[in-house]
Amino acid sequence: MEGVDHQEFVQEPQHRPSLSTMEAQGIPVIDLSPITSNNTSPSAIDALTKEIGSACKEWGFFQVTHHGVPLSLRRNLLEASKKFFSQSLEDKKKVSRDESSPSGYYESEYTKDVRDWKEVFDFFAKEPTLFPATIDEHNHRVVQWTNKYPHYPPAFRDIIQEYIEEMEKLAYKLMELIAMSLGLEAKRFERFFIRGQTSFIRLNYYPPCSFPHLALGVGSHKDESALTILAQDEVEGLEVKRKTNQEWVRVKPKSNDYIINLGDIIQVWSNDRYESVEHRAMVNCESERFSIPYFFFPAHDTEVKPLEELINDQNPPKYRPYKSGKFLLYRMINDFKKQNKDNLQIHDYKLA
Repeated sequence: MEGVDHQEFVQEPQHRPSLSTMEAQGIPVIDLSPITSNNTSPSAIDALTKEIGSACKEWGFFQVTHHGVPLSLRRNLLEASKKFFSQSLEDKKKVSRDESSPSGYYESEYTKDVRDWKEVFDFFAKEPTLFPATIDEHNHRVVQWTNKYPHYPPAFRDIIQEYIEEMEKLAYKLMELIAMSLGLEAKRFERFFIRGQTSFIRLNYYPPCSFPHLALGVGSHKDESALTILAQDEVEGLEVKRKTNQEWVRVKPKSNDYIINLGDIIQVWSNDRYESVEHRAMVNCESERFSIPYFFFPAHDTEVKPLEELINDQNPPKYRPYKSGKFLLYRMINDFKKQNKDNLQIHDYKLA
């Protein structure tokens, strides 16, 4: 969510579609208390599963409340993010990402194809995180990537690690509900994550923009993760493209809710029963905005392909397999080098 990579979907700002007049309806809001409270019942779980399935099929996005994540953790990380980005550019660049590791700080640039107006800090959920050494299909060496830690704010490491633990718990709960909504056993997806992850968290800072009609916080894109969990402050900016009419819908921030969206990996696993949906972030001339997406990725050597339980003679596989780690590494390299070409997409693996 809010942009692992987006070049292929960026639109000219002056040609943006108007926001939907049905915007007030918004994305579905789902109460997770049946799985986070002590008073659960099979019927409540069944109803929740159907609600999740409907949101996944109709929107690919939904908002969750009563999710079990302590509000204090979210507040602490948002405050730490504000403190980090308030530093001088020189201090922030002391923990810049580089070609040897994508963890750390960077500024998005205004170029011919990319019109992002933001600053970013990326942080791996697991340390070290195992990744393929190259995108060469014949080279199976693995490297270990570690995080860069800023000196300010001083408690940054503890704050972000505690938050990541809660994000992982929530991600597993959501993946169970999504699995059941597809008619799969609840733990079906767990095997792809339990033996290793390439998940990461991103701190986004969108400064006020004097010319908001000429820039986007993040251009229109889809996430290549399995699932993305987004926390945001009270400033509006996230917009989702409604599947039914292709109009943009503004997501209203709520102080303790999380925005959930399906990524490309679930689209492939479900063989297109569920889809990853386009979204973007807007900027404005008055207020700065902060958001924190958590991108839930499986282990680097996971072979992503339609699940066998969801394919048959009448519904054959629509994608050929790909390795999650090599796919993500390719996109990271392309994004870092800012090559003037479209990045790798799951539609490149689409079968005729």
